[in-house]
Amino acid sequence: MMAHSCIHIYCGDGKGKSTAAMGLALRAAGSGRKVLVTQFLKDGSSSELKILRELPGVKVLTCPRQFGFFWNMTEEQKGQAKCSYEELFEEAVKTAAEEDVFLLVMDELIAAYNHGLLDRERVLAFLKEKPEGLETVLTGRDPAPELVELADYVSEIQKKKHPFDRGLPARRGIEL
Repeated sequence: MMAHSCIHIYCGDGKGKSTAAMGLALRAAGSGRKVLVTQFLKDGSSSELKILRELPGVKVLTCPRQFGFFWNMTEEQKGQAKCSYEELFEEAVKTAAEEDVFLLVMDELIAAYNHGLLDRERVLAFLKEKPEGLETVLTGRDPAPELVELADYVSEIQKKKHPFDRGLPARRGIEL
């Protein structure tokens, strides 16, 4: 058992935040630890989830409904998304505690937090009071100062160049 569990943030405008988080999930699973991966603002179809679901000790929770990009949502859709993502957050927190999870990955939680799609006070309370021994990973752009302050690791991935800038869409096995 580890003496202290940490909060990790992978942030920035570069490609690789979720990839880094999933790599850590793979490492934890490979060491025989229980892992819980959850995603906000994504449709649950990214390729890494397929293989993670097959690994012993790994559980994946995704939102059953998709709402698209935040900037395309109507106010009604934002309200529905907030409800769905808060339910997903609560399910992840409950599952992590009840199943004695070692690593909890909350992919794109930072974006959901920033857009008001999660109860900020609830997220902060969880991070401050999370179970001892629960490593927690948050990903997304522009983490709020209060999240950075609570984190033990903050890794920023900076974009220097990306094919999307030339109009190349996301590719399965690389970005999807």
